[in-house]
Amino acid sequence: MQIYQIALGQFQRLRIASFWIIAIILCSFVLFTRAGWEHFRPFGFNVEEAIELFGLGLIGIAILGRLWCTLYIGGRKSSELVQDGPYSMTRNPLYFFSSVGAAGVGAQTGSLVMALASAVITVFILSVTMRREALFLRGEFGASYDAYAARVPAFLPKPSLFRDPETLIVLPKRLYRTLSDGLVFFLAMPAFEFVEYLQEHAMLPILFRMY
Repeated sequence: MQIYQIALGQFQRLRIASFWIIAIILCSFVLFTRAGWEHFRPFGFNVEEAIELFGLGLIGIAILGRLWCTLYIGGRKSSELVQDGPYSMTRNPLYFFSSVGAAGVGAQTGSLVMALASAVITVFILSVTMRREALFLRGEFGASYDAYAARVPAFLPKPSLFRDPETLIVLPKRLYRTLSDGLVFFLAMPAFEFVEYLQEHAMLPILFRMY
C-alpha cells in the first residue's frame, strides 16, 4: 500500500504542475484575446456579460460540489472505498466539479470557446490521473472496486444511482481547505476584468477575437 501511495502522490504532484503550466499558457493567450460578443447585443441583450454570469454560476456549483465531495471522502480515499453520496453517482465527483469550475473560469473571458477549451483541457489532464488512481484502487480493493467500477460511471454522474448513508464523519479542516482552494476560482473575475481594462486603454493589444 505504501508503494502505491508514494507513486500516486508523485503522479498527483505532476498533475498539479501540469495544471500550472497550462494555466500560465492560457493566461498568456488571454492577455491578447477579447470576446467576440463585445458589440453583439441582440435586442439590447449583453451576451458577453450573460456568459460571464453563467460562468460565475458554474464556479458556485463547482465550489459547493467539491465541498459536498469532501464531506464524504474526508481522508479516506486511500484507505476506504467510498461509494456513497456523490461517489454513488460517479467515481470521480471531485474531478467532475473541478472541470465545471474550469469552464466557469474560462467563461469569465466572455467567450464560450474559452469556457469549453478550459473544461476540455482540464478533463484531459484529470483523465490521466483518473486512470492512475483506478489502478491504485483496484490494487487496494480488488473485486470490490471492480464491482463498483462496473456499476458507477467514471466521470459523468448518473443521478439514478444516488444513495446516502445514515451518518457521516466530517473532518472540518478538510472542508475549510477545500473551501479555500475553491474560492481561488473567483479570482478569475477581477483578473479578466483587469485585462479588459488594459485592453480598452490600449495598454494591451487585442490580437484575437473568441466567441
